[in-house]
Amino acid sequence: MILPSIIFLLIFSYIPMWGVMMAFKEYNLFEGFSASPWVGTLHFRMFFESPEFWSIVRNTLCISLLKLAAGFPAPIILALLLNEVKNMMFKRVVQTITYIPHFISWVVVSGLVFSMLAVDNGAVNDVLMKTSLIDEPINWLSVPHYFWGILVSVGVWKEIGFGSIVYLAAIAGIDPALYEAASIDGASRFKQIFKITLPSMSAVITIFLLLGVGNILNAGFEDILLLTKNLNNGILMPYAQTVDTYVYQMGILNQRYSYATAAGLLKSVLSVLLLYIANTISRRLGKASLW
Repeated sequence: MILPSIIFLLIFSYIPMWGVMMAFKEYNLFEGFSASPWVGTLHFRMFFESPEFWSIVRNTLCISLLKLAAGFPAPIILALLLNEVKNMMFKRVVQTITYIPHFISWVVVSGLVFSMLAVDNGAVNDVLMKTSLIDEPINWLSVPHYFWGILVSVGVWKEIGFGSIVYLAAIAGIDPALYEAASIDGASRFKQIFKITLPSMSAVITIFLLLGVGNILNAGFEDILLLTKNLNNGILMPYAQTVDTYVYQMGILNQRYSYATAAGLLKSVLSVLLLYIANTISRRLGKASLW
């Protein structure tokens, strides 16, 4: 099993890294990779000086931080709630319902979102109008200020159940004798959560928080691409364009391969740096760390 794994990593993880040199060249499809001239840090400077740079950075950081703030605690809360459910049948039903969205393609999810938020016969507009919260239908996906909230909410709904699996496993590994002792001492279930459950899960929570910090620049690609209809929604793009979608637009759609590689490489380097800093801080504080 070790040899196939090494071969897989070499072919799909390490050999393709040779392509990052394209960021320092003026790649020409007809001249080939080796014959393309070197240009140094030209493409990095062009990215920093581009008029879209600051809006891309703002969107990437804001969307990522919102996803981390909402998406990181959500699975933990769900796992804690499920752990308190005594009816096993109800617990299994809830787990199944919350797990299913993870296995649904973003193509299907985006279609569902468009249907629910539609101006004509959209479920969200119908409910809000019948409860007199709004007077007329709202075209939710044409209002830029709503986009971040919609994107983050859909992402949390899609991944909350699957993300809770690890935390439920961590809870299952806690010694029941600790709860029995706390119950004898008069601790309520609420106190037991904060005094036993969460401290026992702290290592797992810390590891996933570190990974979340390392992915802080991965604001999303597939979800944004589909909810903006392949980047063709001009109204949303000032709020939806992130580093990943920008790399796709420049590299695939506009064939600016070297420029897109430079932007992607910069994001990857910063992500590794953030992960290293977060891991170092966690280790020095005596918490769990990745290395």
